[in-house]
Amino acid sequence: MPQYHASGTFTVKMTPQDTAADAAPTPGATLGRLLLDKHYQGDLQATAQGQMLSAVTPTSGSAGYVAIEHVTGTLHGRSGSFLLQHSGLMSRGNKQLTVTVVPDSGTDGLLGLEGRLDIRIAEGQHCYDFDCTLP
Repeated sequence: MPQYHASGTFTVKMTPQDTAADAAPTPGATLGRLLLDKHYQGDLQATAQGQMLSAVTPTSGSAGYVAIEHVTGTLHGRSGSFLLQHSGLMSRGNKQLTVTVVPDSGTDGLLGLEGRLDIRIAEGQHCYDFDCTLP
């Protein structure tokens, strides 16, 4: 399958959702739930909506999150949609993040998409590098 690299920037709006009514208190952690609204620019021209669950521990710099986002747009001239799954951990400031295309989630021109997206934040700007394959 042909390999592609896409890069660019994105904006994200995170809207906290009320979790107090959903669950009992969680000793030793703060749990959160957020809605995501993203806009990708660059080689990926797309919008995305998603949901994120987070957990922050009392130890400074230690937390975790998982998220799923539904991306709709154009990647290297091919239009469609796909899902991204996030898994992030931070251990006393040391970050680990994996963002992967959910298998068989591509539609239309992005049918068969596979890949991994890397995120970096520099001077307040969110940037992505997306290495992927398309049939």
